[in-house]
Amino acid sequence: MSQTHPFKPIFDENSKILILGSFPSVVSRKFGFYYANPQNRFWQVLAGILNAPLPESIDEKIKFLLAYRIAIYDAAISCEIKGSSDAKMTAVEPANLEPIFSGARVVQVFANGGKAHEICEKYLKNQILNATGKEPIKLPSTSPANANFSLERLVQEWLSVVDMLKDGELV
Repeated sequence: MSQTHPFKPIFDENSKILILGSFPSVVSRKFGFYYANPQNRFWQVLAGILNAPLPESIDEKIKFLLAYRIAIYDAAISCEIKGSSDAKMTAVEPANLEPIFSGARVVQVFANGGKAHEICEKYLKNQILNATGKEPIKLPSTSPANANFSLERLVQEWLSVVDMLKDGELV
């Protein structure tokens, strides 16, 4: 079934990093916000790497992202998909990242998982390179389908996001 991305990107003029997922899950589409499936570990991972309280409400999540200069969106604006499995995504139409790049000062793009990275490489690489001068960095997916990674292992792998902040690259 063809689906169109239902959310706007989250960013402001201070956003320095952009995290791209692949496409919102069925649960996220139902609840109207990114990573709404309680089994998805995205919010836990971000809170863990930033040593911050876990945001609960949509408003808290937006404030959390903006406070840490993080923008989020998805690499696909539409696709054919049954359920939530990235493996079942076909007829992918890539997102237009230009509004984010022109409205924020993004210096690095991270892909949340293999499918998001694949879409970045196939469709968005030039746009990302032109905006940041850097290739997108692939991070392991926070999806519950990524059972190979425990929460602790995800946090370790995602520390590169925070390392950039600490190294002053994003200041």
